[in-house]
Amino acid sequence: MANIVMNGDFSDGIEPWYANGCQAFVVSSGSFSSDSGYAVVTNRKETWQGLEQDITAQVSPGVKYNVSACVGVSGSFDESDEVLATVRLERDDSPTEYLFIGKAYASRDKWVDVEGTFLISNMPDRVVIYLEGPTPGKDLLIRSVTVKESTSCDFQEAEEKIAASRLPLNIINNHDFSDGLCSWNSNSCDSFVVGSNECNSESYAVVNNRSETWQGLEQDITDRVSPGYTYKVSAIVSVWGPVQRSAQVLATLKLEHHGSATEFKLIGKTYVSKDVWKTVEGTFVISGRPDRVVFFLEGPPPGVDLLIKSVTIHCENSNQFERSRDFCSAPEANHHIFLNSSFSDGLNHWSGRGCNLMLHESLADGRILPHSGTCFASATERTHKWSGIEQDITERVQRKLIYETSSVVRLSHSHHTVQATLYVQYLDQREEYIGISSVEANHDDWVKLKGKFLLNGSPARAVVYIEGPPPGIDVFVDHFEVKPAEKPPLSRRPYIESHVYGMNIVSNSHLTDGTIEGWFPLGDCHLSVGEGSPQILPPLARHSLRSTHEYLSGRYVLATNRSETWMGPAQMITDNVQLFLTYQVSAWVKVGSGGLTCPQDVNIALGVDGKWVNGGKVEVKDGDWHEVVGSFRIEKQAREIMLHVQGPSPGVDLMVAGLQVFAVDHKARLSYLKGQADMVRKRNVRIKVTGLDPNELSGATVRIRQTSNSFPLGSCISRSNIDNEDFVEFFLNNFKWAVFGNELKWTWTEPEQGNFNYRDADEMLGFCESYNIETRGHCIFWEVESVIQPWVQQLSEPELESAVENRVTDLLTRYNGKFRHYDVNNEMLHGSFYRDRLGFDARAKMFKMAHELDPLARLFLNEYHIEDGFDSRSSPEKYIKLVHKLQKKGAPVGGIGIQGHITSPVGHIIRNALDKLSTLGLPIWFTELDVSSINEHVRGDDLEVMLWEAFAHPAVEGVMLWGFWELFMSREHAHLVDADGEVNEAGKRFLEIKNEWLSFVEGVIEDEEGGFEFRGYHGSYIVEVVTCEGKYVKSFVVEKGNSPVEIIIDL
Repeated sequence: MANIVMNGDFSDGIEPWYANGCQAFVVSSGSFSSDSGYAVVTNRKETWQGLEQDITAQVSPGVKYNVSACVGVSGSFDESDEVLATVRLERDDSPTEYLFIGKAYASRDKWVDVEGTFLISNMPDRVVIYLEGPTPGKDLLIRSVTVKESTSCDFQEAEEKIAASRLPLNIINNHDFSDGLCSWNSNSCDSFVVGSNECNSESYAVVNNRSETWQGLEQDITDRVSPGYTYKVSAIVSVWGPVQRSAQVLATLKLEHHGSATEFKLIGKTYVSKDVWKTVEGTFVISGRPDRVVFFLEGPPPGVDLLIKSVTIHCENSNQFERSRDFCSAPEANHHIFLNSSFSDGLNHWSGRGCNLMLHESLADGRILPHSGTCFASATERTHKWSGIEQDITERVQRKLIYETSSVVRLSHSHHTVQATLYVQYLDQREEYIGISSVEANHDDWVKLKGKFLLNGSPARAVVYIEGPPPGIDVFVDHFEVKPAEKPPLSRRPYIESHVYGMNIVSNSHLTDGTIEGWFPLGDCHLSVGEGSPQILPPLARHSLRSTHEYLSGRYVLATNRSETWMGPAQMITDNVQLFLTYQVSAWVKVGSGGLTCPQDVNIALGVDGKWVNGGKVEVKDGDWHEVVGSFRIEKQAREIMLHVQGPSPGVDLMVAGLQVFAVDHKARLSYLKGQADMVRKRNVRIKVTGLDPNELSGATVRIRQTSNSFPLGSCISRSNIDNEDFVEFFLNNFKWAVFGNELKWTWTEPEQGNFNYRDADEMLGFCESYNIETRGHCIFWEVESVIQPWVQQLSEPELESAVENRVTDLLTRYNGKFRHYDVNNEMLHGSFYRDRLGFDARAKMFKMAHELDPLARLFLNEYHIEDGFDSRSSPEKYIKLVHKLQKKGAPVGGIGIQGHITSPVGHIIRNALDKLSTLGLPIWFTELDVSSINEHVRGDDLEVMLWEAFAHPAVEGVMLWGFWELFMSREHAHLVDADGEVNEAGKRFLEIKNEWLSFVEGVIEDEEGGFEFRGYHGSYIVEVVTCEGKYVKSFVVEKGNSPVEIIIDL
């Protein structure tokens, strides 16, 4: 049978093979191979990176294929490493599947064969075969790959045994109900099995007579699961009965413990409608040893039947070829890091941190009872906000392991924030306070306090305590647990039902028929239709919408008799909004004459089950029409979504015209951005090779590989991060710039007057210098009063002026020439502490002093919500006005900082803001970029939008991420790397984008003068020139610029 792999011996170079996240080239012959060429896969940073080929068109379902690959690895002659052959099955509507084929241990002095078979049962959208596996940093060498259709039956029995050994064992008994309901139990309801017949090709269970959502079908799996292992769950389900649109089905795990409360863990969920089968998927890990483990399916509303076709649960850890890194659970003996967590042994192991502890069975004449158990503790006679109950966990905590905390708290009176905090002292006496979680607690009821933490370094002492309320308020604690966290289930790309990008989901937005049908007044205001509004779509809507030539009716909704700011026109859009889609918002707005005496905010907002969601805000201070623009995304199923327009002062009339809300397809914009980036970030290059005989040079092969892009890309780091070698490895591999999260701020370097702490910043700067990492100084001052030290707030005007001068002098004298940038006075559009006390001139003076002390440092402003339309205080126009005002006062402004803490980014809105700011003629940096989504794929989409918008704009000269490591981000669900070091889906997208920003070219020198031309990104390159006499390797740099450049390569 013919080999279905194209160019299986690499005789035609590398095509059609593709290097996955790395680089590859073909060596014709050499010391390693005397009889044939081979492929070299190099610059590998992950074990999964290797060489792959799409074989979709060459394979068929139900056919067995034999695979054989001759491979080797780089390294010392006696060192071997693992090489794996794998098939990847990609489906548009379900998760990617990986089929292990075989593996072998290869070394430099010996070619080995990786052999195996695979069979595809159902044809996916894409089939890819690839080779992977050696340790990152090692090159993978491949001499040949063959994949042939199997025709022999001689080894059928052996092959079946091998295949069976690779299949994960399903721990669910009677998983497809072929044996009726054997091993299954109905949970307070009824059930039966519908057998296969002419109408039904498969059996399925029906769970009926359900009067509660939690009623369903369950199976005891206690004896078939073990702690510390990851189990993957997949169940095919449907519903029947009075379902309006769709019903929720959940897979749940019940953990029963003698002597303590039963624990329930959500594994996964899906939304399913009648006559449609869907799959519920997820994973779980059991940390300890419960007395009983029960798996069950539940969820549809009462009265709706739950249908179950099959259930599979298999242990992922038992598959030695699992691609992701297994989550490292703590030893079982240390499962509960806190001792006596529910106070069953009195106050043993607990102590008071600046307070006394007491134990209670009840308080307030029985009105305060334990939330669970028989007693609770109280922290009384508290002398400071940091006073509270604590426990030392030094001997039971491990570094680089995620822990979750869980407590239930209450206050003796009033309501205040209660916080769980970790205090760490390291061997070098350095101290760190890590905020774990916080909650608003009160006197009336118990509230949950839950969070996570991770230690980067090895502690000499670690203490967890509860703090927060002012002195004199007792804090009650019902229980307090700390234990290793479970690995969350893998993130999957959300399924999005059929939709049309660019279609307005607002009903009667144009008021074409002259009525307000579809609209209703929010509050007791009055709505009517007016005439005289713009007849064209708002500008940013025209840029994004398909129907760019659509015209409006000239009518608008008029809201009068408004007695509250939140009153205005509204409509329900619940059925029109789909989860995980980004919606752009755009409208014309205007206020009545009664609002022209002072600026008025107009806000397009959403009420999502009663919670306010910002859709865009603009400031109006004249009688003209203004465009309000913004965006939103809903990520959790909502019962009710209301769209409404609000904002102006009571009594001020509000006018709204042409309101557009439409889904945005960011992928459609990427091709445009890549074209823009080609113009902005690339240049034409002519390589001229000299120093060789023209006869030798004629017909020589040229391979050009870019090793780094010169576009600055950096990240925020903290002092504790550099104690984590996994963090350091990812940081050094992917970033050339750093900014310190807190360690350079005045609150950190001088928390109390005269008490200086530069140790952390010194150590971080030393770390960056040792690895040639450029640094930004963030920040000299922060204008927002709430983040300024109390001692600074209490200074008189002369004292404050002196303290400001001392701060600038101390910082920039100490670090003269060390930081390339400084954020001089952070967030001047959102705060006014120094301006109010010292006057606006003080702001300009900060810039002047900084420039005098360190004239080589570029001085930046730094603001948030500049690029998204969410905040009327920080529009691009106001930012430009602030810059002009500072410049008129003589401030040497050197750059524009956009923080970039953004949610649901829309490319056209971002580009519009960048275009406006670029008129200042100053370099723009994204200084604190992060994106947030509970779904890692969507998070990756958002990051892709932001990075390409920045990279493709000529005024943007760098991007700093505001971190990338889980639990060390300012926002939840923003990380690219999980706390255990696993790169998540958003992180993988980041790495893919970085790889796209590198140029790879190969060809033949045909120019008599030794010339070779290509177009590539600015940055560093390696060129390999292979002639009949040998191979020559040189490096060169393509500097920033647009005009063609000639680079001489003298060999």
